[in-house]
Amino acid sequence: MRSRRAVAANLLILRRSEAKTKSAVVEADLTAAIGDEVLTDVGDGITLCHQSFGNPADPPMLMIMGLGMQMIAWHDEFCSELANRGFHAVRFDNRDMGRSTHHPSRPPGLRHLALRRAARGSYSLDDMAADARRLVDALGLGPVHVVGASMGGMIAQLLAIHHADVVRSLTSIMSTTGGMLVGQPSPGIVRQLLRRPPTGREQIAAHAERLFRVIGSPEPHFDGRAIRQQALRSFDRGFNPAGSARHMGAVVTARSRARELAQVKAPTTVIHGKLDRLVPISGGRATARAIPGAKLVEIDGMGHDMPRAMWPQILDAIEANARSDDDAAVE
Repeated sequence: MRSRRAVAANLLILRRSEAKTKSAVVEADLTAAIGDEVLTDVGDGITLCHQSFGNPADPPMLMIMGLGMQMIAWHDEFCSELANRGFHAVRFDNRDMGRSTHHPSRPPGLRHLALRRAARGSYSLDDMAADARRLVDALGLGPVHVVGASMGGMIAQLLAIHHADVVRSLTSIMSTTGGMLVGQPSPGIVRQLLRRPPTGREQIAAHAERLFRVIGSPEPHFDGRAIRQQALRSFDRGFNPAGSARHMGAVVTARSRARELAQVKAPTTVIHGKLDRLVPISGGRATARAIPGAKLVEIDGMGHDMPRAMWPQILDAIEANARSDDDAAVE
């Protein structure tokens, strides 16, 4: 394994100059060193499963995924492309997802969610941000570039607010401030989310495809086959519908971060699709307004997902934001 990683790292260095030229559609170079999945005890009874891409000597980038989604929702090719651009990308399963610790508490019921009240024994987005901080410390990553999608963007924002010493830059994707007047889905979308999911493997895949037909990017960017494959892979890694409910409980009970976001000093880019129905673009715009100096990147034709055709624009924005921190450090 070590020899394979060494060869991959050397190939990565040789390709860095080529990676600066971006094509219209990303064809990620999978020679970027891909680490094994690793379980790390981060304290407070939580073990997180994580995986790295690229050269550990490169600037670290922590990838935080959203509600009910495993770390593999950051596609292998997407993470490999970040590695090819000179970053050590680290993705991980949030608590209650995939191969990370599954919480023993009873998931919140519809009443708790409707009233935005925490269920007994539940956890918060702040707890999940603390998990991420402790993972950074446990792995000795030092200050990291933080990239979060959807609920992961909320967690990333809390890292930048309350754990600023470990955040080099912040990229918040298809997320929001938590304010009640921005980034809120319609009642119809909420009803879709609250439907009890099936339990069978193939039925779960079909359910995921139906859901993303509603909240994801429309044709020609919708890829039902890729969504089903992702759902099947996630099912096989660690199916935990109760974890998704607890994630939702953490989101709906979270306070607004709008005022606290004014404290963020890290270079920030906010990325949002103009056709997002789950977290409408008002949430992204509010996030960018709340953070001093934040850059807003609005993407035409993008819903609440990251279609492959939009990867170049998303990757360019992530890289530019991270490089702005490097440039500031040099100055």
